[in-house]
Amino acid sequence: MPCERKPMRYGHSEGHTDVCFDEDGKCIVTCGSDGDVRIWESLDDDDPKSINVGEKAYSVALKNGKLVTAVSNNTVQIHTFPEGDPDGILTRFTTNANHIAFNTSGSRVAAGSSDFLVKIVDVMDSSQQKTLRGHEAPVLSVAFDTSDEFLASSSCDGSVTVWSIESQTQVAQWKVLQKSSDVSNAKSLCRLAWQPLSGKLLAVPVDMTVQLYDRDTWTHISTLSDDLITQVVNVVVWSPCGKFLAAGTVGGNLLIWDADAKLCIERQKHEKGFTVCGMAWHPSGGRIAYTDTEGCLGLLEGVSSSSSSSSSTTQSTKAPARKETNDYDDLFDEDDDRVLDEGMSDSHSPVKKAIMDDDDDDDDLMPSTGRPRNRGAFLDDDSRDAGSVKLDKLPEDGSSFILPAVDPIVSRPIYDGPMPTPPQRSFQPGSTPVHLMHRFMMWNSVGIVRGYNDEQDNAIDVEFHDTAIHHAMHLTNTLGHTMVDLSQEAVLLACEGTDELASKIQCLHFSCWDTHKEWMVDLPQGEDVHALCLGQGWAAVATSALMVRLFSIGGVQKEIFSLPGAVVCMAGHGEQLLIVYHRGTGFDGDQALGVQLLQLGRKRRQVIHGEPLPLSRKSYLAWMGFTAEGTPCCIDSEGVVRMLNRTLGNTWTPVGNTRDTCKSKSDHCWVVGVHENPQQLRCIPCKGSRFPPTLPRPAVAILSFKLPYCQTTTEKGQMEEQYWRSMLFHNHYGFLSSSGYEIDNESQTRAEKEQQELLMKMFALSCKLEREFRCVELAEVMTHSVVTLAIRYASRSRRMALAQRLNELALEKANQLQEEQQQEEEEPAYQSVVQNSGFSHGYREYRGSDQMNSRQAQVESGCNDEEEVEEEYQPEEQMDAEESTDASRPRLNPFKKGAKSPERPSPKTVSRGGRANPFKVSVAGKSSGSPAGQPRTTNVLDSMTLSNRKPTALSGNSKQGKAPVLKPLAPKSKSKTQATLLQMSIPKGSIKKQVESQSAAETVKETLVATPPASTENTENSKPKTGFQLWLEENRKSILADNPDFEEMDVIKEGMGRFRALSAEERLIWTERAKGDSDPKKRKREEGKEMVENADADEGSVKKKKPLDTSAKLSAFAFNK
Repeated sequence: MPCERKPMRYGHSEGHTDVCFDEDGKCIVTCGSDGDVRIWESLDDDDPKSINVGEKAYSVALKNGKLVTAVSNNTVQIHTFPEGDPDGILTRFTTNANHIAFNTSGSRVAAGSSDFLVKIVDVMDSSQQKTLRGHEAPVLSVAFDTSDEFLASSSCDGSVTVWSIESQTQVAQWKVLQKSSDVSNAKSLCRLAWQPLSGKLLAVPVDMTVQLYDRDTWTHISTLSDDLITQVVNVVVWSPCGKFLAAGTVGGNLLIWDADAKLCIERQKHEKGFTVCGMAWHPSGGRIAYTDTEGCLGLLEGVSSSSSSSSSTTQSTKAPARKETNDYDDLFDEDDDRVLDEGMSDSHSPVKKAIMDDDDDDDDLMPSTGRPRNRGAFLDDDSRDAGSVKLDKLPEDGSSFILPAVDPIVSRPIYDGPMPTPPQRSFQPGSTPVHLMHRFMMWNSVGIVRGYNDEQDNAIDVEFHDTAIHHAMHLTNTLGHTMVDLSQEAVLLACEGTDELASKIQCLHFSCWDTHKEWMVDLPQGEDVHALCLGQGWAAVATSALMVRLFSIGGVQKEIFSLPGAVVCMAGHGEQLLIVYHRGTGFDGDQALGVQLLQLGRKRRQVIHGEPLPLSRKSYLAWMGFTAEGTPCCIDSEGVVRMLNRTLGNTWTPVGNTRDTCKSKSDHCWVVGVHENPQQLRCIPCKGSRFPPTLPRPAVAILSFKLPYCQTTTEKGQMEEQYWRSMLFHNHYGFLSSSGYEIDNESQTRAEKEQQELLMKMFALSCKLEREFRCVELAEVMTHSVVTLAIRYASRSRRMALAQRLNELALEKANQLQEEQQQEEEEPAYQSVVQNSGFSHGYREYRGSDQMNSRQAQVESGCNDEEEVEEEYQPEEQMDAEESTDASRPRLNPFKKGAKSPERPSPKTVSRGGRANPFKVSVAGKSSGSPAGQPRTTNVLDSMTLSNRKPTALSGNSKQGKAPVLKPLAPKSKSKTQATLLQMSIPKGSIKKQVESQSAAETVKETLVATPPASTENTENSKPKTGFQLWLEENRKSILADNPDFEEMDVIKEGMGRFRALSAEERLIWTERAKGDSDPKKRKREEGKEMVENADADEGSVKKKKPLDTSAKLSAFAFNK
């Protein structure tokens, strides 16, 4: 007997609705476009319970007392049932979630959204999420496999996809639907349904039919249709037993098929012909609830009767009469229930049987027991694949089927290798998806471009961060532009072509000086723009024809070249063009992308020739562009930030991860810009989504970088990470300099100082840990001047073997500096620049750390003979003036050796304008009129370990047994470079205290090196006393009074301790007094000269009277230790 269709009743306001039953079948739950969820006890319930969940509700699902809804505020919410109390937000999307579904156990919820994503969320712990990416249009519906192994989804891109939940990869895909741009434009909702219990079949509504696919082979095995259907099928739903399938159409038809027999057993028509958009089968199987697009609710009663009468043709005539109950098990006899149970347990390993011919009659397959066979065992034989026909239900009494003899068919092998990854679609970096009505078309360092495409307006707004570039613009988007790039010169727009119109490129050149500021180009028919970018004076467009077209900023067509694969994105910066494309097919979720980097300046060349672009496993490219300084940078969907390392063969170095700042797996950072100086990653945090909304205006956050080095929790690991990050992020100085750009010399010098400080700290830490070999490795990376500081530190630490090796390394670096400087001097084109500025600004080549070596050596080489400065830094202009004056003096031969030196001569550091090597030993017989006395380079340790040396001493074996002459502390004022390097050498913590406590002791142990008679110029270069010297002179008696047994060295050490105990204001007063007492320089220098001569005459005596300033004749290492 046919089922009864109850009259429709009003449920919600006009619009999309959805319906489901509770687990007991006592209530009907509906949701609608009015944002309410209503709980009906029956169709006649005049006062249903109403729960407001938002502005609009698109889908509802109920299981285990959890009511889950997809709401218009881009969230999936949970409410308790039946109370209706809010229980939190399960997940978020950037747009609306269109459909949600529970798995069989109710532990997971799947949601498909219009932002192309499918999310699988754990109900009890929403942080446990899995995101399935691959659809190219909004998702229409989702459905769980009964075994919770697979998930099926349909999309507006025309595909039905089956995903492996565990690996988050696609296992099957069928392009069977009609494509559309949005859910509102889709011809069908394409609600998918897995067969209950066994999960063997997947029902897919395709046009005016329902297609069934086998889960084991992913092949189409049968099609359900009926002549009554005149419009597309919208939604399908299985009966709880899995034998019957109900469907609702756009035209309002309601149909029920026997899936085994492929027979339509029930046909009903909507009373007003409205579209059926929601269906649910009662848990007992006796009723079907359905809703339409007008917000009405309907019910089909007596479905069990119609199903029973239909199935009676295949049931035994001896079956007992059934009683009218609400239990769906009464539809079938006891034997069939056991058949279903066995089929469910055997669904993963069904028994394969041969395919029968179409003309075989079903009656020939009668079991020996007299009962008819289970029709579910043999499916439609449209498919000739033997693997597609399986027997999942066997007789329960142990009897066997009697089958006609057929020839065995060998099954084809099934491919079990890696699955290809769908290629990533092209996109514009800094833009949100095209399907959004309100979207960011571009957000970069120049400005923001927003696009609006709704019922009221289709326009583009351009906003500049700096209004001095141009005022904001409002453009009417009549051509339907979907791609935009923005620079300080122009706005470039493009749209894809249609059947009537060609793809167009439009440029608004607002920096143009004439009146025509706009130009437009039509591409050839059939060729569409897929990516575009702007540079300095040029524009580039990548098309569907695998070509890149270059234009001038004024609209002149320039070069055209082909790409090896489909473009993914492009970016421009200055004269650089960066292109990412598909170089092949990726597998197992990986993308196979290639990258090209071109220079479009005067000398056009290709820097990167299509090398693979590294990405994280199972990720895709999310952002590609340049830093503000012009270094290529990319970010993948896993949040890993990579930067091009030009000093390591154009390799990509990971410099950070945006996911480190995200609290949840569903949170992401949308990148808008990268800066190297300062080191900043500018992004917009997105909670529960990948893209930000246009309104309200999102706030930009600043993230820091961190290289993924090992053991960054230790001091060693932290300093290593800081050093190499500084090296990487300051490589752009050399690139910009070699490209002809002006660079900030002060920032570069500050960065180099920071790097050398880190090296010195690591050196001190290695010394403390007794890692001397590691110390030498670090010293190889240091500059020549910092190596000398390392030698001093090693000597203080009583590591003489290390100091000796570092000394040899220092001599090698000195030789390298001489060779480099000689090459610079031999180039007349740059000689005048070197003489005027002290070092070449225009000829600074890209040489990494060697560049700093030459610059510091030039400043350092005159530390003994140039006019000394105070400990406070001189202005840069004064330093340049001194170096330019010294540069005009006659240069000495840097390779000339001492005439009577019995030792093997070694090259000395180049002397610029009479400057001497800071660790020189004077040679006898030289003329006193020479500014530097022609010094030679010798072992640094000679002056650190021997006693006083006479002017004629040439070897390290002379007069070693004499006691050192103790002198009062007379520190030598340091030049600007020396003061900087000394500050670098002092480590923090205990190492700093050790250096300070040993400085006085080591000073008095140093050897006084006699120098040639000073010339008139040299006699004017002595230095004033420091504040500590004045303080020590006045407080020496008090120190000796407290400690009468102290020697001179002990007095100095005690004085240093007391001087440091003074307040900062008191120390400043003594320093000012020292400056004020520095006028009579010549008299003090002459007195100091006499003191040094007296010390040479009587080496074993100690001065008892208060000495004068003797620092002018100390060795270069007397105080700077």
